[in-house]
Amino acid sequence: MNNVLVIGIAGGSGSGKTTLAKNICNHFSDRISILRHDDYYKCQDHIPMEERIKTNYDHPHAFDTDLLIYHIDELKAGRDIYSPTYDYSHHTRAKEVREVKANKVVVLEGILILENPALRDRLDMKIFVDTDADVRILRRILRDVKERGRSLDSVINQYLGTVKPMHEAFVEPSKRYADIIVPVGGENLVACQMIIDRIEKHLN
Repeated sequence: MNNVLVIGIAGGSGSGKTTLAKNICNHFSDRISILRHDDYYKCQDHIPMEERIKTNYDHPHAFDTDLLIYHIDELKAGRDIYSPTYDYSHHTRAKEVREVKANKVVVLEGILILENPALRDRLDMKIFVDTDADVRILRRILRDVKERGRSLDSVINQYLGTVKPMHEAFVEPSKRYADIIVPVGGENLVACQMIIDRIEKHLN
C-alpha cells in the first residue's frame, strides 16, 4: 500500500496520550489502524514469576520493539498483522492476539516510541503529549487503584522507583524529536481537531 501515514503519539505515563489516541480513532472508526507499544512487552514465559514481577515496564528493554517495527512495515506494505497482547496479571504475553487491518493511516501510541531511532524513522508525524508531573501521577494513582485494584502504596513505590527515573532518563529527553507538542493530551480539543483534520486530508 503506497502513501501510508504513520502517526506516533508519545508522552509520559498518565499524560493523556492514550485518551488522545482513542479520541482520534473513535472519530475514524475502522478507517485507520491503531497500535499500542504496551502490547509489545516481551514474552517472559521462560522467566520464573518471582523474577517477572520485578520487570521494569518503563525501560526500553522491556519492549519487543523489533516486532513492532516489523508490523509497521507490514501495515505500510498493505498487509494485515496480528498484534500481541499482554497479560499484566501473569507478567507475560497473553495467548490472545489482535487483528489489525492495513489502512492508509496508522496511529501508534506509547511512552517510548520516540526513544528508538529505527522506530522514530518510521513515523511521519511525531506528537509528544506534555503534561505536568503532578497531574500524571494523580491520573496514574486513580487508574491503578480504581481500575487495576492496586494499593496506593504499591503505585507510589513503583512511581518513585521506576516510573519517575525512567521518565527522566528516556521519555522526557525524547520530546526533542517531536514535530508537535500537545499540552494535557486528550483534553486538548484544539490539538485533537488539528490532528483529525490532517488525517482527513490524507484519507481524502
